[in-house]
Amino acid sequence: MTADELKSIIAAGLACEHIALEGDGRHWYATIVSAEFEGKRPIARHQRVYKTLGEKMHTDEVHALSMKTFTPAEWANQPR
Repeated sequence: MTADELKSIIAAGLACEHIALEGDGRHWYATIVSAEFEGKRPIARHQRVYKTLGEKMHTDEVHALSMKTFTPAEWANQPR
């Protein structure tokens, strides 16, 4: 799977303001910003992203996905 494919899958299932991906095709690191994360703890945010991937996590198309998840307000306060 390519970064563009993974990004498209996540964006199709979750309204995102920002998605950045790095990885080698099996192991991925993502930064995801979505208003849907408002009021959710990190584990619930991650579960929401995993839900967009569905079976791809179980069939090993995406072997590992580490992520940082932010609301738009949290993202606006991140140093860049």
